[in-house]
Amino acid sequence: MIRVAAAGLLLALTATAPAAAQEASILGRWRTPSEGGVVEIQRCGQALCGRLVDAAPLRRNPDQPDVRNRDETQRDRPLRGLLVLRNFTGGPSEWRGGPLYDPNSGQTADRGTLTLVDADRLAVRGCIARVLCRTQTWRRAQ
Repeated sequence: MIRVAAAGLLLALTATAPAAAQEASILGRWRTPSEGGVVEIQRCGQALCGRLVDAAPLRRNPDQPDVRNRDETQRDRPLRGLLVLRNFTGGPSEWRGGPLYDPNSGQTADRGTLTLVDADRLAVRGCIARVLCRTQTWRRAQ
């Protein structure tokens, strides 16, 4: 009886471990292709979110404000720690949500997709008005 219960528990753990491992692999720090940016993806409640933790402008000025924001009322907020990805759900290899904010252009995409290509590459796609889309490949930061 104990062997049957142990085998059942082992089978249950084995069946759920790959999905949990894949989901966890999107969490962490990712290097963006511009300005030496690094975004940290983490859990925010039941969804995923991402904050800007490093970039060339932040290394020059740690208090760098969001000067390129199209909304003038937001231009005084600091870039460090800025929430650039919000409300992404799904997994284990693709998450959907939004908005996504690009501090380089000051634009906000209303929806997007995060696709884990492999353990070290993340395809980040943002769309404005469902037809204007752009995809970037982020690489895992070491």
